[in-house]
Amino acid sequence: MLSIIGLIGGLGLLIVLTIRGMNLLIAAPLCALLVALSAGIGIFPRPESSQLNFLQEYMSGFTGFIAAWFFMFLLGALFGKLMEDCGAAESVSNWIVQKFGPGRAPLAVIAACAVLTYGGVSLFVVAFSVYPLALMLFKRADLPRRFIPGTIAFGSVTFTMTSAGSPEIQNWIPIKFLGTTPYAGWEVSVIVAVVMAVTGYWWLKYMLKQAGARGESFIPRGDDPEPRSKALPHPMAGVIPLLVVLITAFLLHDQLQEAALIIALLAGCVTTVVLNRRYFLHIDHAIQHGTVGALVAIGNTSAVVGFGTIAKASPAFTMAVDAMTGIPGNPLIGAAVAVSTIAALTGSASGGQAIALPELAPGYLEAGVNPEQLHRVVAISSGALDSLPHNGYVVTTIRAICAETHRQAYGPMGALTVIVPLGGLLLALLLFSLGM
Repeated sequence: MLSIIGLIGGLGLLIVLTIRGMNLLIAAPLCALLVALSAGIGIFPRPESSQLNFLQEYMSGFTGFIAAWFFMFLLGALFGKLMEDCGAAESVSNWIVQKFGPGRAPLAVIAACAVLTYGGVSLFVVAFSVYPLALMLFKRADLPRRFIPGTIAFGSVTFTMTSAGSPEIQNWIPIKFLGTTPYAGWEVSVIVAVVMAVTGYWWLKYMLKQAGARGESFIPRGDDPEPRSKALPHPMAGVIPLLVVLITAFLLHDQLQEAALIIALLAGCVTTVVLNRRYFLHIDHAIQHGTVGALVAIGNTSAVVGFGTIAKASPAFTMAVDAMTGIPGNPLIGAAVAVSTIAALTGSASGGQAIALPELAPGYLEAGVNPEQLHRVVAISSGALDSLPHNGYVVTTIRAICAETHRQAYGPMGALTVIVPLGGLLLALLLFSLGM
């Protein structure tokens, strides 16, 4: 019982402290310590003892994330800053506003994120890469900048991330356990993706309209890109580097996996410099700010991952997994609830799948559950409650990349990345129940 109270209390406290803006490098380990103490996990390692301890377990999650993602965070941040400093992002944004009008600025951001995500670019990197473009578009359209994180996230982690054919890991984890393909349940997936995209975009436009009626507008900041003393490059000089990242990642993904993205981002940085070398204002400052931004982003995310590592080591977490994976009744509903709940506890869509599927898949397949339907339900359900305030991607996008606060920016993001995907999940369950 104490372990359950500690797990729920630690998670709730982390969400509250995150929303209130507390430094995550302090908040996450403090909340993790609360979970560890309530679970009877020792604080420090003891000589000649193999028992779990808080210090080693937390740091294994923290450093493991850095080891896996450092170069992608670094190159992603550098790519975004280079696009910003040379004026390529501004040039593309000007072209979009001229061609489609300022009212389509959010749609342009969503489309850019969707194309990159469905092309295999990591979600974190998409946020780094598209933010300079989004900032310029929202500035030109005079839209409140607090909606930028939600707009980027909506285009990245909703109707594209979990759809049939997506190369993102959330669509590939079920293959190992269910023997399916990335296109499992594609008929329902297409319908759900379209409904999510249309509904989410309408809701975003409605929220922006309401904000405008309240007098909200784009408010410049001191650290925004300075007024240019040089001419802007041609818009294609901003589009080509994005295409280089997208195409390189797509072509090398199957052979090199994560290394493909590192090569793609490096190629994007080099292409940006080569095409726009005459337009840079302060390339040295751009590199410095990109590097610092990457360290802040990966540090915040790693702190939250460390909390998840301690949470998974808690006996209460094991009890929760057993309870969720043993839900009687419709197996698709049981799988959806289990994956959603575990994703919420860990703050990770892939974590929800990786923990739930080994428990669910054998029994469900033996009982004759359609593996393609199960694949799609698991994928979609993993992308909803994972986006609670403590999720690493949410924290990185709101704080480190967009420099917003949860108090200002999480409302729109939560609506678009939690409620809309939950609606998509319910639609998928309904369509599957009707025999599609």
